[in-house]
Amino acid sequence: MTVGAIPTTRLTVSVSALACTLIVAAMVAMLEARQDGVSLTITYPPADEYISGPVVLQARVSPFSAAVNHVSFFADGRLVCNVDHRPFDCPWDAGPGVTAHEFRVQAVLADGKHVTRAVRTKPYQVDLDEDVDVICVTAVVTDDHGNFVRHLPREAFRVFEDDAPQKTDYFASGDIPLELTAAIDQSGSMVDAVPQLKQSVKRFLSALRPQDKVSLLFFNDNIFTPIRASVDPAVRLKAVDRLAAWGGTSLYDTIVTAVEMQGREVGRRTLVVFSDGEDTSSHISLATAEKRLKMSDATVYTIAEGQAMRTEQFRSILERFARTSGGLAFATEDMDRLSQAFDEILEDLSNQYLLTYTSPSPRDGAWHRIRVQIARPGNYKVRSREGYLAKSTTRKGVNGPR
Repeated sequence: MTVGAIPTTRLTVSVSALACTLIVAAMVAMLEARQDGVSLTITYPPADEYISGPVVLQARVSPFSAAVNHVSFFADGRLVCNVDHRPFDCPWDAGPGVTAHEFRVQAVLADGKHVTRAVRTKPYQVDLDEDVDVICVTAVVTDDHGNFVRHLPREAFRVFEDDAPQKTDYFASGDIPLELTAAIDQSGSMVDAVPQLKQSVKRFLSALRPQDKVSLLFFNDNIFTPIRASVDPAVRLKAVDRLAAWGGTSLYDTIVTAVEMQGREVGRRTLVVFSDGEDTSSHISLATAEKRLKMSDATVYTIAEGQAMRTEQFRSILERFARTSGGLAFATEDMDRLSQAFDEILEDLSNQYLLTYTSPSPRDGAWHRIRVQIARPGNYKVRSREGYLAKSTTRKGVNGPR
């Protein structure tokens, strides 16, 4: 089950109005600078991205036949590089932290005219306060043989908060919008496993629906975001090829970053975490990461591999992440069986129900237990989030201390 913080006003927006809003937002995000029919687009990083460590700044000049003298890349007011041929890519090191940056790209055309485009990225900040008014609950139902139970009607579900029955405001099954973030460990200990890992991740991403929004996070000492909220299957697969093993493991930082990146629309949010070892370099603590997860509505699926299998404490942490959120925890020492874990996650995602209700005790800063039951004859088991941490009326921003 997943629980979330979504303002109640979002539920009053009609489907057509919401669709219109999303379309307008997408158009604004893709606005291009133009000069005499020549357009310039910054393809990486996108606006409001989180970036750190070595990245490749990227720009596109259209049409392809346009005569370009060179393209200049500026980061925080300083010239980073000039590129005089396609592809217009510029390697740059954003540093170890996740701070705000301003990027400006200027394309100088053959006739001396120029086109300029700029974007800003966001700083890394953990904000533990969030409006929790409408609670989203994602649930999976199985029978006494462990088989998925599909096609249950709305009236079959009973939702309780702190043992008090709640009125369901929204119900959906089947084709429910999905926003999935896959956080993949690329620390140095993954060197030998990277080829098989790439193959398994690509197979997993290929099986998702084209309309599903997918973000990828690669993490070691730093956090890299090769794609964010992409609905292009080809872009997803190409991004996996950037995976390269080196450095330490910033698991807790990555989990909070992944949660912060996800949207707030009514729908399913999923976080898939793959790691082969304990956290070694996060700026935040385990307690902070767990607290942020409890305030989100992301269903967490974890996969422990390799040396993580032999560390009981670490496996216990991953299992707790998954159980609290209503997800599943997997563990394997055999990379050849990794695809099986991804297959089980896919099957689980295809058998989810989504319900929402209005919180009876918003902003009290307390932990509230959630329980979902099936009100019809039969032995049913419901796996859903254990509860949610409500927003406190006292604001407590956290910016990464242990």
